[in-house]
Amino acid sequence: MKKEIAALFVLVFFVTACGSNEKTAETKEKDKYEQTKETLEETEKKNPKRFLQVEGSDRKNLLRQTVIKGTITNKATVASYKDIDVELSFFSETGALLLKDHEVVYKVVAPGSSESFKYKTYAPKGTDSVSMKISAAKVE
Repeated sequence: MKKEIAALFVLVFFVTACGSNEKTAETKEKDKYEQTKETLEETEKKNPKRFLQVEGSDRKNLLRQTVIKGTITNKATVASYKDIDVELSFFSETGALLLKDHEVVYKVVAPGSSESFKYKTYAPKGTDSVSMKISAAKVE
């Protein structure tokens, strides 16, 4: 009788211990995921230029203005960005830098989405091409 009670006690102990280990492992995985998510969010908030892309084109309108159309894409998974500063560089036919200008796009770009913008300006004489890059952004 004592052997049966001892065996039953050991069996109950192992069953209880195994169940709590599964819950503990599950809790640890959730905590690890949350911690990774937090560090990812911190990284995205500290480095907006790393997660934002800009591309576009330019043309002349009837008033001889340079019309720049572009799209800003957010490659981040958690962070949203707003008030994005786009640096515009105007180049001559030979590749000489003629002028640098900044345009702030006052839109919110959510993670994994894109926003378009349009900017009109009088480009310097002799401008052949315009390049764009993100110079700053605020985290929403």
